[in-house]
Amino acid sequence: MSQANTTAASQDELQEMIAEADTGARNPVGTIPKRVLFFVPLAWTLFQLWYASPLPFFFNFFVLNDTEARAIHLAFAMFLSYTAYPTFKSSPRDYIPLQDWFLAFVAAFCASYLYIFYVQLSDRPGDPTTLDLVVSVIGLVLLLESTRRALGPPLMVVACVFIIYTFGGPHMPDVIAHKGASLAKGMYHYWLSTEGVYGVALGVSTGMVFMFVLFGSLLESAGAGNYFIRTAYAGLGHMKGGPAKAAVVSSGLTGLVSGSSIANVVTTGTFTIPLMKKVGFSAEKAGAVEVAASTNGQLTPPVMGAAAFLMVEYVGISYVEVITHAFLPAIISYIALVYIVHLEACKMGLEGMERRVSKTLAQKLLSFVMTILSIIIIGGATYYGLGWIKIVAGAATIYVVSLLLAVSYFALLWFACKVPELPVSHDINELPDLGSTAQAGYYFLLPIVALMWCLTVERLSPSLSAYWATMLLIVIVLTQRPLKGFIRKVGGEEFSFKRGFDEFVTGLVSGGRNMIGIGVATAAAGIVVGTVTLTGIGLVMTEFVEFISGGNLMLILFFTAIISLILGMGLPTTANYIVVSTLMAPVIVDLGAQNGLIVPLIAVHLFVFYFGILADDTPPVGLAAFAAAGISGGDPIRTGIQGFTYDIRTAILPFMFIFNTELLMIGIGTWYHLLVVVVTAVIAMLVFAAATQGYFLVKSRFYETIALLLVTFVLFRPGYFWDKYYPPFVEKPGVELVQIVETMDPGSMLRLRISGETMRGKEFTKSLMLTVGSAQTGVERLDEIGFEVRTEEGRLLVDNVVFGSKAEKMGVDFDQEILVVKTPSKRPPKQLMFFPGLGLLALIYWLQKRRRDLPAAV
Repeated sequence: MSQANTTAASQDELQEMIAEADTGARNPVGTIPKRVLFFVPLAWTLFQLWYASPLPFFFNFFVLNDTEARAIHLAFAMFLSYTAYPTFKSSPRDYIPLQDWFLAFVAAFCASYLYIFYVQLSDRPGDPTTLDLVVSVIGLVLLLESTRRALGPPLMVVACVFIIYTFGGPHMPDVIAHKGASLAKGMYHYWLSTEGVYGVALGVSTGMVFMFVLFGSLLESAGAGNYFIRTAYAGLGHMKGGPAKAAVVSSGLTGLVSGSSIANVVTTGTFTIPLMKKVGFSAEKAGAVEVAASTNGQLTPPVMGAAAFLMVEYVGISYVEVITHAFLPAIISYIALVYIVHLEACKMGLEGMERRVSKTLAQKLLSFVMTILSIIIIGGATYYGLGWIKIVAGAATIYVVSLLLAVSYFALLWFACKVPELPVSHDINELPDLGSTAQAGYYFLLPIVALMWCLTVERLSPSLSAYWATMLLIVIVLTQRPLKGFIRKVGGEEFSFKRGFDEFVTGLVSGGRNMIGIGVATAAAGIVVGTVTLTGIGLVMTEFVEFISGGNLMLILFFTAIISLILGMGLPTTANYIVVSTLMAPVIVDLGAQNGLIVPLIAVHLFVFYFGILADDTPPVGLAAFAAAGISGGDPIRTGIQGFTYDIRTAILPFMFIFNTELLMIGIGTWYHLLVVVVTAVIAMLVFAAATQGYFLVKSRFYETIALLLVTFVLFRPGYFWDKYYPPFVEKPGVELVQIVETMDPGSMLRLRISGETMRGKEFTKSLMLTVGSAQTGVERLDEIGFEVRTEEGRLLVDNVVFGSKAEKMGVDFDQEILVVKTPSKRPPKQLMFFPGLGLLALIYWLQKRRRDLPAAV
């Protein structure tokens, strides 16, 4: 009895931790407050569904522009931050104090001011009235307080520092001083325009993030979370350290639609951590595996903790391109974590749970091949099959696809009813059967298929894609129980429509409450972005970082990584990404260009994002580690340290893809090139995992660990050594630019080194890369790129730049000199370096295998 009470108590503490971090820790007992905290998030969710849908344009009613929608979105978030979150930890949680009611309504009014007085404000741009300024100041102060309540002090402190910098510019040290801003100019910029609080970040939260968070909430409410966990456990539980491997896979599946590492830990950890301890993992290691898996869940497309949608706006590429670039690093990171778990199990001599039916090697191979073929067939049918329907059916495609989805849903639901319902108990005493477990929930994959079809075939916006996928998911949530009751010919509350409706409403309310922190975080991060655009601190940061790093790109990257880790200890991942990428991404790109390295902007943004995520398990703060320790009963600091050691593999990836952009699927031309990149990247990550764990086949000796690290480097960066013997480019004088461009293939990359002067008169040299067009002559191709040239005293100078062109965006400007044109040199492929690397790996394998087999022989 005492153990049950202890378990219940720990569950309550974990739910409270999630509430404090994600949904609000207040749980009032009064009827009115309880209804407010139920109906306001519900109203917020219904508003977001209306805004994301095509219905406003269909009915021509309540049509909102982006700015108006952002104002309403922030009004909901700020109102709920005051009603759902207590002022301090010691403040009452069973009722809402009068002052919080007052602040909530004032905050909602200030946030919605842009919507209420939108026409009047548009008539006086840049000329705020006294009322405008009063509302702006009060709104800014209340936003800072709501940020502190929902997310803790760190983001509030960062925002305050940037506000002080804006108004105290003339009094700052000379190196960062600026002329400052008046109260009217500053408040208009922050609160009454789309440059500050109501900027891109809040727009992404309003337009895209909410729908994906709602999609995840409804999936969880429908039972998909339990299905993913049990399916992963059924498939992997028999392996060495099987429950830990199941934790990694199930956390990855949960992370597909979740933006919270703490929620990931508690959702999957309550199942997996006790099972890991049962097979022999210590409390700290069991918690650390869950922490590493859950934090990495935010790396996994399509949501990536909301960062994927922010990158669409900040980098200027499509959503499909973002998830394409992010896919390979996320996958190899997860594969390596599964391997780390395997190595830990080997070190401790652990075994998995016993399978009910053991398979022969031939049966295992056949099962593996059939699984892979099934995935390929489903993917091909989704992309090409539905794409073919679109060509044939034309405007009637939506009706044909809807009919197909309905038939598929009923067929999969009937198929699911052939096996027993999945239990929701956290205690698993024997290994479930994989076939029947997977069969019980195949229909949960339909909304994900619909989402990917909308994104890749229909090419709809992420918001509209998530809307249609959510509509399908709502149908599933409402109908799955009564339809199962009809098919199984049983009744009762479990199979009633009322139960499905209750789960539907619970999912809607959870979606709204899960968005409180993200809503205020993106708004507060807008203060930082607004400061950058108002004061020009971006240029100051470039010069400052260049000064302290001596222009060394590696030092700049380490500096950025440390900033991301430090800020990430106190900021949510999304806010940390916005702050650091706004300040540091342009710096890395510019200084990389000055060092002759062309760094794609997406690579820099992913670099910042990865280190922001790593902060979630970095002691002493690491809230995910505290949540895992609450389940495992281990020490939270040691859990965080152990989790960070597991995550070192994630820390090297950003450095690798900055210098080898093939890891981001950039510059890959053929399918076999892609295959080589994927295979070598997976091997490199597994070898690095073995090196950091000090264990391959047996415990590694120090020279073997060094050799494994060398193999990792060669496989990740084959060009490092190859370029020293075979330079990748031939440098030709800039005056030959027109003739060289004329001979290049359309779509190939033109690499230039140019020199010029900054606005402050400082000379610079930088490299850049531009895409060659398909025009006939070299002059016409330069026109397509966006600039013209002239020859003057034996030098080639930029004569004209087209506004908004590719050249202008890359920093080409009038009177800059084209110094060098780089053309690809004819050399052996750098992939030949893989052979000595793999040869060294084979040698280490042979040495360790001989050492492992020696005791058996003796």
